[in-house]
Amino acid sequence: MGQDPHHPTVSALLRSRYALANVRLERISGGHSTQNYHAVDSSGSEVFVKVYPEGWDVRAEQQAIALTRWAGGHGVPTARLRESVDGELLACSGAVALSVWEWVPGDTVSSGFTPAEQVMVGQALGRIHAVFAHHRLSRTLSPWTEEWFSADLRETEARIDSLLGVIAGRDCRDEFDVTARSTLTDRRIMLAQVPDLLSDLSRDLGTQVLHGDFTPPNLLFDEQGLAAVIDFRPPVPYMLAFELGRIAFDPRTVVLDEGWIDSAARLITAYLRENTGIARQDVLVCGRVILVQMLRSLYGIEQHYLNPDPRQAALDEFWQLRHRAAGRLLENLEEVEAMLSGVSKRR
Repeated sequence: MGQDPHHPTVSALLRSRYALANVRLERISGGHSTQNYHAVDSSGSEVFVKVYPEGWDVRAEQQAIALTRWAGGHGVPTARLRESVDGELLACSGAVALSVWEWVPGDTVSSGFTPAEQVMVGQALGRIHAVFAHHRLSRTLSPWTEEWFSADLRETEARIDSLLGVIAGRDCRDEFDVTARSTLTDRRIMLAQVPDLLSDLSRDLGTQVLHGDFTPPNLLFDEQGLAAVIDFRPPVPYMLAFELGRIAFDPRTVVLDEGWIDSAARLITAYLRENTGIARQDVLVCGRVILVQMLRSLYGIEQHYLNPDPRQAALDEFWQLRHRAAGRLLENLEEVEAMLSGVSKRR
């Protein structure tokens, strides 16, 4: 991985601000914007260290930490923040800012949830939404919803055409280029369905403060079950249907689980037991909302050709997985929405 320029500063901050001496640091892969470490001090104490990039909004991160604590206080399994010796939520030194969390042994799920995990995940999200509905910002307008509804499809088509142009201009095409050309061509055709999908969606969908990134990489499991929900985002109200649909119809479930509609029903049923206050229309449209999001997103493939990510191999795989999920969800949307109608009636 090469020499880590943050390593000396992180070690010094852990020693001076957290009384963690002779720390052994190990980089952990997986952080989207942050650099993450597993740290062990001379006493054997283990912690998780999150180092934020320069210019990170520290105040917003403090608000995200407050959400983590709030959820944890209401029975959601979360990692526990370790404050500095001065009671700080984050410690800063020059351009480096970090937070320290108690280490939670556990693993993420990359191949789809088991039935028991689906129930635990649904319960956790339902409880988060039920609690966060009382956040003061949940009573304010979402800054993102109108933008989501009014996104310009012509701009998405132009981005697809640009990527196809990049591929066509390559002298030597590899296996992924062939796959990318095929999936991008398919996606451009599928985009024609978006206006009809949106026409049946009310713009008055429920919004509130959410987890913000409730996806499998942010759910840790151990032998007993769901060990921790991690990486809460700062409090910004957004569509309940989006976050519910995103996890219920996660591409790993839709593509890798033959019984994916039943699996989604199981997760949503568990969710509804915890969040009885959600409006029925938000449940009814959660599959449609996330389908529109899948169809319009070029996440993964744009990075491949325009700005490769250190995790690009995983992003390439996710692009293909989500493209297949979008096709399956589009093809089976009528059955999905019949399931959602039935599940939402039974609560």
